Amino acid sequence: MTKRSETVRKEMVVRSGKRTRRKKTRGEMRIEATRQALLAGARELFAQKGFDLTTIDDITERADVGKGTFYYHFKNKHRLVSELMKSMLAELRSVIDGKCQGITDLDQLLDHLIEGHIEFFSKRWEDFVLYFQGRADLTLQEGYEGIETPFNEYLEHIADLLDGVIKYHLDRIALTRVSCAVAGFVSGYYSFAVIASEENELDETLRPVRKSLVAGLSRFIKEAIPNEGTPVRW
Repeated sequence: MTKRSETVRKEMVVRSGKRTRRKKTRGEMRIEATRQALLAGARELFAQKGFDLTTIDDITERADVGKGTFYYHFKNKHRLVSELMKSMLAELRSVIDGKCQGITDLDQLLDHLIEGHIEFFSKRWEDFVLYFQGRADLTLQEGYEGIETPFNEYLEHIADLLDGVIKYHLDRIALTRVSCAVAGFVSGYYSFAVIASEENELDETLRPVRKSLVAGLSRFIKEAIPNEGTPVRW
């Protein structure tokens, strides 16, 4: 067989595979629908009652399934919380990436990072509560194993975006501190939303604080950059 014939044969196999990709059976779709119902029910309950006070019985009742069905999909409540957090933060990262695409100015990037968070959570109160509780996990009665991994990855992602517009690679700890400051501002912003009568009013009230935060973080980063005569990359 010639090299060209072998290439054509491989392409046909690939195309054939794409055409014959197996569709999910009705049973598989029902299983997936049940899993999503459990996740959706838990998301609503966590926003209403918090991680600690929400029980597995609460979640199965909200999803209208038996307790055994819960354990078919999740080993325990920790696993469900971790999956919700991972999914939500992946969506948030995607929104932030779109908001920050093509930006090369540090101050503008910091402002767009905050703006991306605000836009993401503006119509997703349950997800904000999930985000807020994830940040506060160390103070909860239970420690939710698995939360720290997606949340740390999210903070690292923000640090990577910052690193992309800074001339020098700063110490990772410094960049992570900036990432935590952004997350802290977002948590505070939507905590005020509970008592604000209008979203526009909230944005107007906190705009000076947001501007000061961007200026402060920008100054912190710039002061951490080595002098022009020492182009060191950590």
